[in-house]
Amino acid sequence: MKWHTESRIDDGVLRHPVDSPAWKLFDEKNPDFATDSQNVRLGLTADGFYLFRTMSVSHSTWPVVLMPYNLPPWMCMKQPFFILSMLIDGHKAPGNKINVFLQPLINELKEL
Repeated sequence: MKWHTESRIDDGVLRHPVDSPAWKLFDEKNPDFATDSQNVRLGLTADGFYLFRTMSVSHSTWPVVLMPYNLPPWMCMKQPFFILSMLIDGHKAPGNKINVFLQPLINELKEL
């Protein structure tokens, strides 16, 4: 989990999220978090789909997936390391109200 500080090659080529300007900006804004290389950095993604589009029933499901960015590039974006944190289901997409669903997850992650 410390690959991004111990084993990465810093040659200016974007191979991993650690090489991105966003990672460097986060480190500048959160120096206490950045100093400990064992702190877990997670990417969050959510993408919905309709299960029964061909039928008269409309129902959407939104998986919320976390990806640990501390892993090396050949592992961090591979399916065995994805964390399915929740499924948001309903009659339509959560839209701007997705924060209501994500708030319990964010509270739990802050406790870690």
